[in-house]
Amino acid sequence: MNLPMCLLAATGAHVLTMSPVDLVIVVLYFALVLGIGLYLKRFASTGEDFFMAGREMTAWIAGLSFISANLGSLETMGYAAATYQYGILVGHAYWIAAIPAILFLALVMLPFYYICRTHSVPGYLKLRYGEAARSLSAISFAVMTILMSGINMYSMAVIMKVILGWNIHFSIWVSSLTVAIYVMAGGLRSAIFNEVLQFFLIWLGSLIVPILGLIEAGGWKGMVERIAANFPGQDFTHMWRTTGSFADNPMGIHWTGIVFGWGLAISFGYWCTDFLIIQRVMAARDLRSAQLGTVIGGFFKMMVPLIVILPGLLGRAVLPFTLVSEPEAIATGAHSYNEVLPLMIARYCGPGLLGLGVTALIAGFMSGMAGNVSAFATVWTYDIYRPLIRKTASDAHYVTMGRWCTILSVFVSIATAYLVMFFSSIIVYAQVIFVIFVVPMFGTVLLGMLWKRATPAAGFWGLLAGMVVSFLLFLWVKLDPSAVRYVAFSPEAKDMADNIYRAMWTLVANVVVTVAVSLVTRPKPQKELVGLVYGLTEIPSHGHLPVFQRPGFWAAVVGAGFVALNLIFW
Repeated sequence: MNLPMCLLAATGAHVLTMSPVDLVIVVLYFALVLGIGLYLKRFASTGEDFFMAGREMTAWIAGLSFISANLGSLETMGYAAATYQYGILVGHAYWIAAIPAILFLALVMLPFYYICRTHSVPGYLKLRYGEAARSLSAISFAVMTILMSGINMYSMAVIMKVILGWNIHFSIWVSSLTVAIYVMAGGLRSAIFNEVLQFFLIWLGSLIVPILGLIEAGGWKGMVERIAANFPGQDFTHMWRTTGSFADNPMGIHWTGIVFGWGLAISFGYWCTDFLIIQRVMAARDLRSAQLGTVIGGFFKMMVPLIVILPGLLGRAVLPFTLVSEPEAIATGAHSYNEVLPLMIARYCGPGLLGLGVTALIAGFMSGMAGNVSAFATVWTYDIYRPLIRKTASDAHYVTMGRWCTILSVFVSIATAYLVMFFSSIIVYAQVIFVIFVVPMFGTVLLGMLWKRATPAAGFWGLLAGMVVSFLLFLWVKLDPSAVRYVAFSPEAKDMADNIYRAMWTLVANVVVTVAVSLVTRPKPQKELVGLVYGLTEIPSHGHLPVFQRPGFWAAVVGAGFVALNLIFW
């Protein structure tokens, strides 16, 4: 590998400059996404078109958009950073903390979302619990999407700083306004088609690092040996065998936290109730397409560690300097965990390849940003503005409101980008937000779907209790770091393990309060729950279809792959 390039990276100077070929690739990408958005504007004249893409998407388009909306800067840069920090344990985010929940969404929860034809998860809570639960969930979701958008802003700044030395503010504004324009023009339809394009660009550009990195490291075995030599005393390359004790792995976590905190609370909370991603498959043309699209997304989710987890591990093996937490990097001028993926791209990409790699990262940023912006526009318009501010207006008025709040959300998101700097890595910041706002939603929605005794009052108070408990536990550990021994069961637990165990406590609080309040308050009449609760709803059957056309069959195939991968990397 080119040693001067690595030394240049270590000094903090920008690593490479864009050749004319690289600039052409990036400019063409921006022109293409804007062109798609402006072209699709003609198909977004009604609320159903703008917010739900007319419910016309095929299973493949819905599925690729579903996973692409999740494959933003948080994934590509955040999990690469977390992998450098904690090792292959972070791969659990893609397998046990994703696949079971995605398949559960496809087979159990999606029929309710699709049958009641709600525009959002808060919309389902309105039908199931009433206005109070809907309003609380809508406001909390709107706040969460804005806070999460800051990750994309910050990530773009890091990319341009590390790879190109570009002005941070210029990079943020150009990319942010591009997203705002194409989502404002074409709504969800524009976001979906651009996300499909971005899916292929992300994969095409991101594969450069793992391929060339493994060649340099001498394959998987060579990489493992280099990591062991560079960082003796810590196991960064096994997923399960080090989790029998808190002290045996870099994250300071036990397998119970991975299974119940990450695999249940965070995973099911995110994949089953975060409307940002669910909105994509709900735009499918029928329920079967929506379910198949979700399963397709699950298959590709299993493959994402190749372009996200592997670069973080390769950073441990080949970079000639050690990365540090974000606060420490700001204080010392060293490179942070968040910069591992841009550093690896700079290490391997020459003219042409650099343009492709940068375009992949920009696509990831814009995919994540578009997902947040389009979801915020839907929830603000249908679940906050219409029921609480202006109940009676024309459909055209609500479409206009959705377009303008798209622009507003971009400007607010820019301000939240600076919050990321107070956390050790992007993914730790994201987990804090998810645990506070998303995890409580899962318990409330699931109990509402499976238990007809759950009451309107319980829906509100259970959701609020989960959010409050999560925030108080977070604040407790922030003010007294030694409290992590109580929240995460061990003083060895690092910040990511703290978040995972806090998610478990959040879900427990949410479920306990929801059940307790339900037992002392009056439920809705059963006739009002038809279409909203299992046992009172007729679920369409796919039994008449050939086995290879059934969502359940392909869900079983993906589930078998999930088990095999966990055994291989045990």
